[in-house]
Formats: sequence, C-alpha cells, structure tokens
Amino acid sequence: MKKVCFITLLLLVNIVVYSQNFKGGFTAGLVGSQVDGDGYGGYNKAGIFAGGWVSYEFNEYSSFLMELTYFQKGSRHNPDYENGDFNSYIFRTNYIEVPLLYQYKLKWFVLEGGPSLGVSAGYYEKANEDELSDDQGYNRPARLTLQANLGARFLLNENFSFVMRINYSTFNIRYDKNYDDGWSSGPRGQFNNALVAALYYRIGKK
Repeated sequence: MKKVCFITLLLLVNIVVYSQNFKGGFTAGLVGSQVDGDGYGGYNKAGIFAGGWVSYEFNEYSSFLMELTYFQKGSRHNPDYENGDFNSYIFRTNYIEVPLLYQYKLKWFVLEGGPSLGVSAGYYEKANEDELSDDQGYNRPARLTLQANLGARFLLNENFSFVMRINYSTFNIRYDKNYDDGWSSGPRGQFNNALVAALYYRIGKK
C-alpha cells in the first residue's frame, strides 16, 4: 500500500510538471473526528491528514480536484471522574482516501464538494482495559468506505491555501453491517464524521 501511494504521488507530480493544463502540490493538516452511532459525542479523536493533489481548471470559476491522502479518523471518550464516569474508549482507523471534488471559485474564496473512496490501512479499538480489536469475531472496519465531502477554501496567495472540510461516511463503516457489537446506539450502524483543517501548497507559479 505504501509503495502504491508513493508511486501515485510521483505520477501526480509528473502530471503537474509536464502539463500546462494541470496544477498540483501537497497538503497537510489536522483532523477532529467522532463516530456517529457509537454512543459517544464530540470531535475528540485527533488525527493527521496529509498527501498530494492535482487539479484541472475548466475556466476561471470551475475546476476539478483529485487527492491522494492519508487520513486518520476514529472516536475517543475519556473518563470524567468528577461526574462518576470511569469509562474510557478509543477507536483509531487509518485510511488511504481519494477524493474527487468539484470546485467553484469566487475571487479568493472557493467552495468544493464531492465523493471520496477510502481504503482501510489499519485500526485499533479499546474499551477500558479490553482491546476489542483482538477479540474473536470482532466486527472490524470495512475495507472500503465511501464518503461525502463539503468544504471551503481560502486562497492565501498564489501558492498557499487553507481548507476547512467536513468528511462524512455514506454507509456503515463496519464490515458486518448487521452485527450487534454492543456499542452501536441504533440499527443505523456507525459512521465516520470528521472535520479537516489543512494547508495546501501549490507547486510552481502561475
């Protein structure tokens, strides 16, 4: 998986360098996430977001963006001893994600949205002192996920931009969709809900 991602990033850079119709670069940022349906609330799980991107401009207002990113998501609940809550919970999921986004530009402000495909690259789940992801019959995260993305981009200068984006799973993220793992709060299952704040760097000049 790491070799595939590295080769893909090199291809994205080559497309940008040798084509006048494309632009691209790199991105890095922070993630705050939760899992809707696990019984806990709040974007308490911190993670990182990093990768490469390439875009094609149709005109001065519209463009198409594709990314290849490493995306950390999950859920966290810390004990609140003062209120008698002694429970702890951590769920870490790592994805290689490929968003395909349409962008609409208004001077220094850009709206963007579209789907993204995620491939699981590892996971870990623990409740109190029990590591759930080692249990026999554990309902592991699905290998493939599909997300909806909506965000806003602020153009700082011709090379840097700042993006705020929401990333939400469109399907249950568990491998067994009908499995009762004891944590889901309803029949809908569990869904990744992530907020991203990232800085984007563009290779080269206009």
